[in-house]
Amino acid sequence: MTAISDRPQLLPEEFEEVARVVARAAEGVRLELIDGKLRAKPAPDGDHGRIIQWLMRICLQSRPELWLHDQGLKVQGYRAGRARPDGALAAADAFAGQGEWADADGVLTTVEVTSYDSDTDQRDRVEKPRAYAETGIPVYLLIDRDACQVTVHSRPVGSRYIQLSVVPFGTEVELPAPVGIVLDTEPLKSWVR
Repeated sequence: MTAISDRPQLLPEEFEEVARVVARAAEGVRLELIDGKLRAKPAPDGDHGRIIQWLMRICLQSRPELWLHDQGLKVQGYRAGRARPDGALAAADAFAGQGEWADADGVLTTVEVTSYDSDTDQRDRVEKPRAYAETGIPVYLLIDRDACQVTVHSRPVGSRYIQLSVVPFGTEVELPAPVGIVLDTEPLKSWVR
């Protein structure tokens, strides 16, 4: 490969400018840059939002020093990617003083809730786990409304998580250290199509 073909399809700085323009012009569309590829994330529906509320309440009750942030993160090697997880569990002031795209240092868990769109399989089940593992985020929680299951990815090594726990909705699942929260996933059954 030549140096030109090794260049990402879109540089982070170029992406950030495009994302700013789109955010002003197209309400509800959220852009991400994963593996050098521009991705559009659909606006969340009401059930998606309710799942985030449910999770936020559990996190606050279990770990009041933490907050489930809606924050864009710099992800992947050399921070060349930009992801906007549905939630980033970190200390309440973890992103103070940072811009729209913050360093992921201090993020204990990223959360994604699947959307009912054609890109969710590639985005949430393949690209995001790899990006979050490469960044060293200890836990990735995937709430999969299509499969009615929760997947907890943990122990990042290189570009993958080496420990997975997959449970159907209605089962308790633990978010392992450094999070240490147990989720009773029974309520998730109410927020799927």
